Amino acid sequence: MSSPAIEKTAKTPLYDLHVALGAKMVPFAGYDMPVQYPEGIKTEHLHTRTQAGLFDVSHMGQILLQGENVDLALEKLVPIDVQSLVINQQRYALLTNEKGGILDDLMVTRWADDCIGLIVNAACKHADLAHLKSKLSDIDITYLDNYALLALQGPRACEVLEKIIPEVSRLVFMDGLQIEHNGTTYRITRSGYTGEDGFEIALPADQAADFAKRLLEDEQVKAIGLGARDSLRLEAGLCLYGHDMNTDTTPLEAALLWSISKSRRPDGDKANGYIGSDVIAKQMQQGITRKRVGLAVEGKAPVREGAEIINSTGEKVGVVTSGGYSPSLSVPVAMGYVDKPADAIGTSLKALVRGREIPITVAKLPFVKQNYYRG
Repeated sequence: MSSPAIEKTAKTPLYDLHVALGAKMVPFAGYDMPVQYPEGIKTEHLHTRTQAGLFDVSHMGQILLQGENVDLALEKLVPIDVQSLVINQQRYALLTNEKGGILDDLMVTRWADDCIGLIVNAACKHADLAHLKSKLSDIDITYLDNYALLALQGPRACEVLEKIIPEVSRLVFMDGLQIEHNGTTYRITRSGYTGEDGFEIALPADQAADFAKRLLEDEQVKAIGLGARDSLRLEAGLCLYGHDMNTDTTPLEAALLWSISKSRRPDGDKANGYIGSDVIAKQMQQGITRKRVGLAVEGKAPVREGAEIINSTGEKVGVVTSGGYSPSLSVPVAMGYVDKPADAIGTSLKALVRGREIPITVAKLPFVKQNYYRG
C-alpha cells in the first residue's frame, strides 16, 4: 500500500534567514512561511504599531502588463478607472466574475504609459494569471518569478528605509517609484496591509536576503510573521481574500464600494463595462441583503471564522469570517457577514462558539485608526 503523497511547499528567497532568526515555519498558500518568531505574535504586532516590522511577502504574485492602451484593456476586468492613473500612482482593485463576485483583490500601479504592475494574492496568482491571459490577448503579460517582495510597516518605516533609499521620503500613501539600486530595478510603493504607514519593496530575488538583513540591522526593525500580519490587518478592518470575500461575495456586500471608481458606477462617464458590472450596478440601485461588518466581542474568548451569528430570537443572521485577539486593544474582535437590517452599528447579536452564546455588537471599522501617510 503506497503512502499518501506529500504536497511540496516552495521556499521564498528569505527562507534561510527566517530559519536563522528562529521562526516557526508553516505551510501557507503553497510556501513555507514564518508564522512567528521567538518573541511571539503579540510582541511582533505591537512592535509594528510603534516602530517598524519587516514582512516577507514574496509568496505574493507580481505581474507586469505591457502594451498599447493597456489601461483600457485592464478596465474590462476591474471596476476602477485605470486610465486616470498617472505614472507611479497605485490603486486598490478587484477582479470580478460574471456574478459580480470577487476573483481576487490586488494592487494596480502604473509604471509607464504602456506598463502596469499588479500585486496579487499568493493563493490566487496562477488562476489570476490564466484569467488575465485569456481576457487580455493583445497585452504582453509577464510573471515576475525572479522578484521578491518585502513589506516594511510601521511609524518608523520611512525613517529606516530612507537611510538606504532616500527617495522614498517624497512618497505619500499609494505613490510608487522605480529606482536603480544595486545595479538593478527596485519598485517601491508607499502602501501595505497593516493600517500603518509603510512600504512594499519589489526587488530581485537574489538581493532580497541581503536587503532584509540590512533593514534588520536597524534596532527599530523586527522580523514579523504571518500571525501578526493577520492580527494587524484585522484591527485595520482589511479583508483577507478567501475568508472575508470570495467568488460569491460582491464588492458592495464586502463593504468595498469605495474601491469602485466613481466614473465606473452606473451614473459615471465610464459606467460599467467590466465583468459582472450588470450585477453590481443592480445592487447599487436596488440595495443588498447582507454586508460585511465589524464585530466587538464581549469578554475575553475569541470568536473565530465560521462561528454562526444569531439575533435575539435565536435566528441565524450571519457568519464570522475573521476573528481573533486584538493586541492593541486587549480584547477579541471579529468581522463577518450579517443580514440586513442587523448590519446597523450598535446592533446586539450573539456568536455561537462551541455551544456557547457569546454577546457581540456590530461595530464601526476599523477597530484601530489607520495611519497611512498622506503628506
